[in-house]
Amino acid sequence: MHPDSNTTQVKREIGALTATSIVIANIVGAGIFTTSGIMAGMLPGSGWILLCWIFGGLIAMAGALCYSELATRMPEEGAEYVYLRKLYHPLLGFLTGWTSFFVGFSAPVAASAIGFSEYLFAGLEQQAIEHAATPLAVKKLTAIVIILLFTIVHYLGIRLGSGVQNFLTGIKIVIVLGLASTGLVIGSGYRSNLSFGNNDSFEWLAIGTTMMLVMFAYSGWNASAYIAGEVKQPRRTLPLSLLAGTITVIVIYFAVNLFIFRSLPYAELKGTIAVVEKASVSTFGNWMGRGLSIMIAVALLSSLSAYTILGPRVYFAMARDRLFFPFAAKVHPRYQVPGRSILLQGAIAAVMVFAGTFEQLLIYLGFTLGIFPWLAVAGLFIARKKHVGDDSAVRVPGYPLVPLFFLASTLGLMVIAYMNRPLESSAAVLTVLAGIPCYFLWVRALKAPRS
Repeated sequence: MHPDSNTTQVKREIGALTATSIVIANIVGAGIFTTSGIMAGMLPGSGWILLCWIFGGLIAMAGALCYSELATRMPEEGAEYVYLRKLYHPLLGFLTGWTSFFVGFSAPVAASAIGFSEYLFAGLEQQAIEHAATPLAVKKLTAIVIILLFTIVHYLGIRLGSGVQNFLTGIKIVIVLGLASTGLVIGSGYRSNLSFGNNDSFEWLAIGTTMMLVMFAYSGWNASAYIAGEVKQPRRTLPLSLLAGTITVIVIYFAVNLFIFRSLPYAELKGTIAVVEKASVSTFGNWMGRGLSIMIAVALLSSLSAYTILGPRVYFAMARDRLFFPFAAKVHPRYQVPGRSILLQGAIAAVMVFAGTFEQLLIYLGFTLGIFPWLAVAGLFIARKKHVGDDSAVRVPGYPLVPLFFLASTLGLMVIAYMNRPLESSAAVLTVLAGIPCYFLWVRALKAPRS
């Protein structure tokens, strides 16, 4: 008998610290290091950008509050997959897992690995006066090696994985907050940047586009809900991790943006992707070019690790319901993790790194990943009406205003995104719709009576 074939049950071994660190690590990724410069090219002043980050934080906070109730009503692996399957129809549950498999986790794992490789070699190349650019093949090979390394780490058990995750998240927080706070103290201080600028030619529709970038950077506020079946004391741990993680990230993002706007004239920010690095060089000197690149590379490992933990739990939950490959439901008897799901995701992510880059996926990812959380929060009204998990639920404060705020805000942003970027948004919709015939094929093949 294969060592993974004995059980389909996981143990509750994840504490509040690990769950919170997973939320923080899953949110804080490439977004905060790249988006503010792009936003500066769309908005007339930094005041508007700060408002967008605050508004995005409020949306994420509302979502975290709603997921606190959903996760404690249904404390199982899989998050949206479980909620939509139970509250709507198994088809919607399948579609969220289908989308997560291709878009939600494998692609971000690959993107984080590529980001790590790019920043690492950017830092290493600056050590010599004369150097040749690192070949693309070497960067991709490095990214694949990192994916395989973290796949092995998380395959070897949640205790080892939790320790690595907590360590990397701690490093990330120290790097980002340390950089921002030090820069604010000793920075040159372009206080005039903190304004709303000249609004004469301001196009209000640009707010919608910039908010999609902000929400991409905030994506992951629901992270600990995916591992609800493995957390200790879910009624306490899940709300604490969702709220504490989201609040921590809001503070981090605000501090980093203040650092950026105090370090550079606003005109120099416009269109700059490596905006944090540019602000750091302006504040600390050229030596930060190498040091910051390497530090950001390390910080991105935390996000890669978190994605490696979360994605396989969705496939695991689907496979237990016989809506995915059966082997994905097997839990390793020694390491007590869905080992085959972890290996599968690592392989898919490695293929994505080899196949190409992900620069054009930003809006595509943001739109796709906004669909199912919207449906899940809308399902909160159904859950209350049907009394699903009333005994274990931690209820949303401010109901129904909090979920209504989340639903109205995210729907409005998706509509604007579709108007502004129809190609990427249509591709996102088509990705979801492609799962419908696959669902019926799975139902016919895996739920047919066995002879």
